[in-house]
Amino acid sequence: MTPFARRVTTLGVLGAVLGGGLVGCGHPVPGPAPASGPPSASGTAAHAPDRSADSPAPPAAPEKPAVLAPGPGGRTPVFERGPQRAAKVVALSFDADMTADEGPRAAAGEHFDNPELIALLRRLKVPATVFMTGRWAEEYPDQARSIGTDPLFEIGNHSYSHYAFTTPCYGLPTVEKDAVRDEVRRAFGAIRETGARNVVPYFRFPGGCYDDDTLRALGPEKVTAVQWDVVSGDAFATDADAVAEQVLDGVRSGSLVVMHCTRSAAPVTADAVRQVVPELRKRGYRFVKVSELMAG
Repeated sequence: MTPFARRVTTLGVLGAVLGGGLVGCGHPVPGPAPASGPPSASGTAAHAPDRSADSPAPPAAPEKPAVLAPGPGGRTPVFERGPQRAAKVVALSFDADMTADEGPRAAAGEHFDNPELIALLRRLKVPATVFMTGRWAEEYPDQARSIGTDPLFEIGNHSYSHYAFTTPCYGLPTVEKDAVRDEVRRAFGAIRETGARNVVPYFRFPGGCYDDDTLRALGPEKVTAVQWDVVSGDAFATDADAVAEQVLDGVRSGSLVVMHCTRSAAPVTADAVRQVVPELRKRGYRFVKVSELMAG
């Protein structure tokens, strides 16, 4: 590992043992450092947004989402949180994880989607950013299109395969060094193929694992890497109260929370969100998408 190596540090053993698509996703990141399977026909039908006629219009997707300037030598810039200002804002992000080799598990009935969570965000009118793997978009094209055409949401790139971009990374298979750019391109292609329009030039590393070589290799793709400063702990969790408490304890103005949109490996996320949203609103917070948080 180079001096610039950056990776998640807790719950790795649990993730590796369970072997789910969320291995390593959304666990704490250390302090500042310098920096395929064929499509399946099992997509779930999209649900119409649940809003009353007199509900306020959701925020529109920006025509040109904010991005960060490239780092030294053209390296991919990394965004972890917004500025901490008097105005209380927070962004919720959800990783829609599915690895390239999990098609048979989906065909056998395992659910890597979470339509209940998306419906809940709509009912609560909470803007959110969904970081989606290309394989997830192929498995659930109707849901990907529904999310990506609703101005309440925006879709970021979480790689095609959900394989690690550097190693070690919680036992995830590793992308070949000469294939990292193709992972990003292929994911964007799969997401847009569904008809999703609100697609932003943001990329989240599988497992949050990256190093300086990876940032340099991805530079030509002109994406902004998006990490987080608040870990929800929802991956593999069974106690919604504990997840909600962890989020509420960690949020500060400008925070970026990582959660998951995958029923099989994050089954209590929707229940936690039901607690988090009203409590943060009571504390004076406004929910924004990552693009608005990045714009400052």
